[in-house]
Amino acid sequence: MVRGVRGRWTWCGALLLAGTLAGGVSGCGPGVPSAPGGPTSSTSAPAPPSSTTAPGTPTTNPQPSEVLVEVVVNGGLAGVRNQLVVHYDGSWTSRAGTKPPRTGKQTPAEVAELRAALEDPAFALVPERPTGSPIPDGFQYYVTYHHRLVVAGDGERPPALQRVFAALPEGGPPTSP
Repeated sequence: MVRGVRGRWTWCGALLLAGTLAGGVSGCGPGVPSAPGGPTSSTSAPAPPSSTTAPGTPTTNPQPSEVLVEVVVNGGLAGVRNQLVVHYDGSWTSRAGTKPPRTGKQTPAEVAELRAALEDPAFALVPERPTGSPIPDGFQYYVTYHHRLVVAGDGERPPALQRVFAALPEGGPPTSP
């Protein structure tokens, strides 16, 4: 436990210290820092649910500005570190290294397709960690949806994950440097 303001030990301080010692907390996955010069991950501090649900269960009435999905891509020959954040209203922001962010908005049909791919029961069965050998100079993909993080590498994209990638803005995860 950590000693509080008046000399008392507090559980909150102990949990904060434990999280820091364990490598920090991020919505992007373990060891994935926020984009250089960019804001911290919008999924690192979850928004309060709009209805009473169990953790990890989709809310029935999400706010348009809430994050629907976040995809972070690391690796490749150029050593990229890119991020794509899509909100429930279809607005999205893509960051590639230190370049200025790009923004856009999906059509309602495109958002519906992305949500269907994310809510597909097959996507819930995608392993949370890579299961095979990494491909040299390949990409690693960190997909966060409803506080569930899925990490996949090149060559490890099950059809359900590939369906999510196909429904993302600009043709999939941002892999360009």
